[in-house]
Amino acid sequence: MDQYPSQLLEKAVAELSKLPGIGRKTALRLALFMLRKPAEENDALADAIKALCHGVVYCRVCHNISDTPVCPICADNKRDKTTVCVVENVQDVMAIENTGQYGGLYHVLGGIISPIDGIGPGDIEIRSLEERVAGGEIKEIILALSSTMEGDTTNFYIARRLAPYNVLVSVIARGISVGNELEYTDEVTLGQAISNRKPFAK
Repeated sequence: MDQYPSQLLEKAVAELSKLPGIGRKTALRLALFMLRKPAEENDALADAIKALCHGVVYCRVCHNISDTPVCPICADNKRDKTTVCVVENVQDVMAIENTGQYGGLYHVLGGIISPIDGIGPGDIEIRSLEERVAGGEIKEIILALSSTMEGDTTNFYIARRLAPYNVLVSVIARGISVGNELEYTDEVTLGQAISNRKPFAK
């Protein structure tokens, strides 16, 4: 067990090491780095984290993160309200937005179907997607999930759920390698995959 000259330092290291990809050695380096910085800079960091945790909400329409009940994308009257791109997480929204090649709305599932991880259809935002489609304004659903077995399973399930509705269900082109996570795909490839989407084959 590591020995620390300060219990406050030990507590900071313990909390920092809970972050993904941060081990105790890295956490210690970060804590010591912050100790060397002016107190007001650390206060600004602490305030930003508190504001993030207490101020950010999930959009009641698409489940993207937002500072307001309805996110700026859903509230933008210039967006195409008839097209909804279905993604796994918030990072995927940001990745697609960075391509500059999509002008519709989004629906963030908050995960994908993965029986091995105990994640079923009821654990992600599929019901709310169906409710949006049932409203009648949406004409196309673009399935933009990762090219993995779990992503394909989720695509198939969503397509089956939306089959009774008069809506086109398309899937992004396979310019993205099988097994790749969407958020790690380069912007040009991702933009082309969105632009070259094709009807989903049930």
